[in-house]
Amino acid sequence: MAKRRVGRYSNEFRRACVERMKECDDISALSRELDIDRRLLYRWRDQYDPPHKSEWPPPQNSRESTLRKEVSQLKRVLAEKTLELDFFKGALQKIEARRQQSDGPGAQTMMSEREKLFWSLLRFRH
Repeated sequence: MAKRRVGRYSNEFRRACVERMKECDDISALSRELDIDRRLLYRWRDQYDPPHKSEWPPPQNSRESTLRKEVSQLKRVLAEKTLELDFFKGALQKIEARRQQSDGPGAQTMMSEREKLFWSLLRFRH
């Protein structure tokens, strides 16, 4: 069984790695470049530069944060529109069923232009 080397890297080197992590977007690439396990880099970061209570969780990239908020908002809007569409489909089916029951064969009903537009839009969405 191989013995683990204690203190393989100096404190100065570890601090330099932590500083590079702050400026780096791809920690995995940095760990490959330095030939150091990525988890060890994170351990050093937590040891030499612990986050302050007010900073936890670490702030996200502002662009990423903005995009996440936008995705959440769009998912909410999509869910609302899906519910609305389901409601109107059901209403359309009920109205058409009532209209077929009340209208005998060959009977005509008068619709306003607004009603015609409404029905054509609903049918178009199917």
